[in-house]
Amino acid sequence: MTAATVTDRYLLDDDLVADPYPYLAELRAAAPVHWSPVHRAWLVTGYEPAAACYTEPAISADRISPMLAQTPLELLSPEAARAFKIMAGWMVFVDPPEHRRLRAVFRGAFGARQVRRNRPMVQAAVARLATRAGAGGEVVDLLTEFARPLPATVAAAWMGVPVEDTGMFQRWAIQVGDLALGAVQTPEEHERSQRALLDLFDYLRGLVRARRAAPREDLISAALANGLVGESVSEDEFVAMLTHVAFAGGETTSNLIAVGVWNLLRHPDQLALLRAEPDLGPVAVEELLRFDGPSKMSIRHVKEDFELGGQRLRAGQRLYVVTAAANRDPARFERPDELDLRRHPNPHLGFGQGAHFCLGAPLARLVAGSALTDLLAAAPGLAPAGGTVRWQPSLLNRSLQALPVRL
Repeated sequence: MTAATVTDRYLLDDDLVADPYPYLAELRAAAPVHWSPVHRAWLVTGYEPAAACYTEPAISADRISPMLAQTPLELLSPEAARAFKIMAGWMVFVDPPEHRRLRAVFRGAFGARQVRRNRPMVQAAVARLATRAGAGGEVVDLLTEFARPLPATVAAAWMGVPVEDTGMFQRWAIQVGDLALGAVQTPEEHERSQRALLDLFDYLRGLVRARRAAPREDLISAALANGLVGESVSEDEFVAMLTHVAFAGGETTSNLIAVGVWNLLRHPDQLALLRAEPDLGPVAVEELLRFDGPSKMSIRHVKEDFELGGQRLRAGQRLYVVTAAANRDPARFERPDELDLRRHPNPHLGFGQGAHFCLGAPLARLVAGSALTDLLAAAPGLAPAGGTVRWQPSLLNRSLQALPVRL
């Protein structure tokens, strides 16, 4: 197959939402950098060109400015304009050197030592939810009962959200995630998610001011201790970043856990291996991220003309860095379509690379590793409940709508 004969398909077609990998493999083999008329964007599916996209200065992560160029803030409702301004401050949409300025606020707060301090809290939350999910031996939706509440509970506690506000915080975070990841389907859902972002921002601003007055052992207090908020970073910029932290870690980690369990159930030999050797948890998480991770792609745009993979990309064009395809590139990984929980080394792109390497990766690894191993220990009879699983129709994330299992 040559680039000229590639069938250009819509990646939200039902069969590609359910299983995008065979088509992505065909596309990668024919044209690792492919212009898609359907998406009006470049699809980067090869490992080497995808990795290069994270460090190429001609590529920008800013998705908000191009949108506002088409619809200026003054043409939006006050609520929509404010929501756009908040999202524009998320580090994931900001290029260097601004990205470095913003990220410096969290220096040390997301470090391995800081994350290890949260290990007892994570283990307690995992044990509590695993016991509840494993009680009764009946059919449950593991996504609702375990994979979704666990990361959200940990994120809320880590950020310093009072226990009585956790449920409200989780609802906001889920709705903001739907907005950011393109899962909203109707104008009513869009308005509700937009309102959730504004409510979350206002709530976190109050929490920041409370922690400034009375610090505690939490993420917000640790970031404030750096002394950069109010100096190199404004309070509004800091709160905007916290709204991203609130949903990003929870949404990504919950999808990693749910899709990870689904894949383990489909590969009973690997499930048995992880049961027998729970110390493989950290390595298993890396392989689940590579094999079928929660992030299918990231969106970029071209700032200036340059060449990538033998193609000439033009300023103003969109770029989809399809990590789901890059992580199965046979030029980089042996047996790429096999799930191998012992795979090492594993240089997957599931957390990105370079300046935009996921800030919350250490916590996501800790939560997902504990969740998988502790759940398997608490539910020895874990098995699929039958039926076809349903997937969220999203270009960006790989997420189930439900995961019925028998415990």
